[in-house]
Amino acid sequence: MTTFPTSLAQGYRDFMQGRFTVETERYQTLAREGQKPETMVIACCDSRAAPEMIFNALPGELFVVRNVANLVPPYKPDGEYHSTSAALEFAVQSLRVKNILVLGHGRCGGISAALTSGAEPLSPGDFIGKWMGLLGPASEAVGSYTFMTGTEKQTALERISIRYSLNNLRSFPCVDILEKKGRLALHGAWFDISTGELWVMNAQSGDFERLAPEMLAEGMEPAGKDKA
Repeated sequence: MTTFPTSLAQGYRDFMQGRFTVETERYQTLAREGQKPETMVIACCDSRAAPEMIFNALPGELFVVRNVANLVPPYKPDGEYHSTSAALEFAVQSLRVKNILVLGHGRCGGISAALTSGAEPLSPGDFIGKWMGLLGPASEAVGSYTFMTGTEKQTALERISIRYSLNNLRSFPCVDILEKKGRLALHGAWFDISTGELWVMNAQSGDFERLAPEMLAEGMEPAGKDKA
């Protein structure tokens, strides 16, 4: 019989003795009344970029779906299995979220795979290769820029993928209709694992602007801009 991982057992113990004890009433309310998150976050499954930690969220505050490279596929009601689309449908149509955030991050393995031409599949199914094929034209274009370093290409495609996913979100009728009615807002952001910086996409210009925590209390504008 496989032994349950010790690290998980210890983590659960700490959770029960710490956070659950402090927030027992909140958990009981969520269990009794259900979840009512206002924000859906579409994030990467990378273990270093957990939305709940980045935004210091309480239980029930965020509805999170994670996949390789935080991609949203285009609307395609073809009878196949669509995990991300199913989560999106539930968040918008059932939970009635008010915001959808596509959260990318630095040093993304999926993006790195998309930029690596001729890489051998990890398995016969090549699930990652096919999934990252969603970014095919963009990855080919960025990969061809000989005047950019590998790190610059990586960051550029990580941010381009966020815009790509936002565009695909609008291909879903329920999202497009609600956004045009002002009942749903779409957002993009990029998290730098090494520095903890969060760069938020300006909805008008498309620029990524650094959200400086020390400035938020003063109501100031984002600290910098990057058109990558």
